[in-house]
Amino acid sequence: MKKTLQRLLAACALVASVAAHAQFTDKTVTIVVPYAPGGAADALARVLAQRLGTKLGTSVIVDNRAGASGTIGESYVAKAKPDGTTMLYDATPYSINPHLFPKMPYAADALQPLALVALAPNVLIVKGDSPIKDVKDLVARAKAQPGKLNYASGGSGTVQRLASELLRQKLALDMVHVGYKSGGPAIVDVTGGQVDFMFATVAAASPLVESGKLRALAVSSPERSKRLPNVPTVAETVLPGYEAYEWHGLLLPAGVPAATIDALHKALVEVMAEDEVKQRFVDMGTQPAGSTPAEFAAFLKKEDAKWAEVVRKGGIKLD
Repeated sequence: MKKTLQRLLAACALVASVAAHAQFTDKTVTIVVPYAPGGAADALARVLAQRLGTKLGTSVIVDNRAGASGTIGESYVAKAKPDGTTMLYDATPYSINPHLFPKMPYAADALQPLALVALAPNVLIVKGDSPIKDVKDLVARAKAQPGKLNYASGGSGTVQRLASELLRQKLALDMVHVGYKSGGPAIVDVTGGQVDFMFATVAAASPLVESGKLRALAVSSPERSKRLPNVPTVAETVLPGYEAYEWHGLLLPAGVPAATIDALHKALVEVMAEDEVKQRFVDMGTQPAGSTPAEFAAFLKKEDAKWAEVVRKGGIKLD
């Protein structure tokens, strides 16, 4: 009986695999990344594209359509044919943009979630020889000298900016924001001591932390980062419950047939289960994740509410 059941399950899996291949035979699948090449989103999307192509039995390519804080690429996918051949690999700005832009270039229901694929904590950094020794010290200095400390970010629509703003609001701190056009120049100025601190991606900051040019004070996730295991969390040091992730996930144009969604989701789950893929994500400073479309939708709803409140209370505007 047990062997018969095992054979039946194996047969069902084979049928599902063949069906997935059949849906995408002779069709190129495009993963649109709404950010410039070279960043974490781009790199991880390319890892997935290579493996998904094998699972789906077709070519999967990455198309970078950067600009306007990701809304150009998002709008392109929102208006694409809903047949499963165009996907969006997006990140936290997707949850922030609607609260910064006077009007979005696509309808709120024009995209539907497929799956959360990764959570990336940010790390609070200062210059390597900064007198600020830890996050408690930073908070104490900010309270003792209102308006004296400044912090950098790569722009108003980034989670790095809002992570600092969330910390400022929760602890009633008076600090000055210094905006940059991207995270790279911001990190350079923190390293040089021109700016006191910032939240940066773990992937970007880790090499400089390891070389001693930067000091890592805390990470923004509830759990410690596998890439920086000796660095405490903000939650365990000064603010219980604090979390500010850079999430990564896949979305589709609204109206993709349920069978196609199931085939794409099944292929993605199989890819994310591969040890090599999980290790690539960890190496990039992210925590591999997974979800059903419904779970991702619920996650996005929470993110939207959280960042809407931070933007409103902080009076944050586009740079």
